[in-house]
Amino acid sequence: MTFRNGLDSLLRPEDSVLVLIDHQPYQLANLNSHDPQAVVNNTTALAKVAKVFGVPTILTSVIADRGGLIFPHITEVFPDQKVIDRTSINTWEDQTVVDAVKETGRKQLVIAGLWTEICVAMPAIQAAGEGWDVTVITDASGGTSVEAHEVAIQRMIAAGINMMTWLALASEWQRDWARAETALDLNDALKYHIGGSAIAYLWEQQLLNTPVPNETG
Repeated sequence: MTFRNGLDSLLRPEDSVLVLIDHQPYQLANLNSHDPQAVVNNTTALAKVAKVFGVPTILTSVIADRGGLIFPHITEVFPDQKVIDRTSINTWEDQTVVDAVKETGRKQLVIAGLWTEICVAMPAIQAAGEGWDVTVITDASGGTSVEAHEVAIQRMIAAGINMMTWLALASEWQRDWARAETALDLNDALKYHIGGSAIAYLWEQQLLNTPVPNETG
């Protein structure tokens, strides 16, 4: 296996394309590897971060009339975007999705979806075999059991696929807080999704904007 290392191996927003796969009620109902609320939160954060960095994002579902529509938390981030609804279990066998990815001209393919062992693993492994630089966001994905999720991750790592969490991806895309064109918008997206760190950040802003009492006189 070729090891993934060096500066060029880090993800860059200008080279990335995000595909969110099957974040639907049917899949969420049997999500047992993670707290379902956490996956909804993490996927929403991932979508918002992609929007901040101008990363093209493709939304896809499978048989939505039976499995349900993609969570509104996600579609509301991209209100004008058409969701690609498929019949194929393997997203990478749906030519409409593949063509949409190719049209972006990007080669760093970032994937998250439900379930990890099926709807994430299959397209990730196929795309990697076709020469794409594939990263899976593990905490915006989830499986039918802890074992299913973990075995899928092991299988994908063996296939040369990179694993990250959504906050690590956001940091890698930002890379330098001196990049003011995205820093403030990124903080605005993060503050609703990173728990205690977000509350500490808001408290810090409160303190910075609280006048020091005048004790003279």
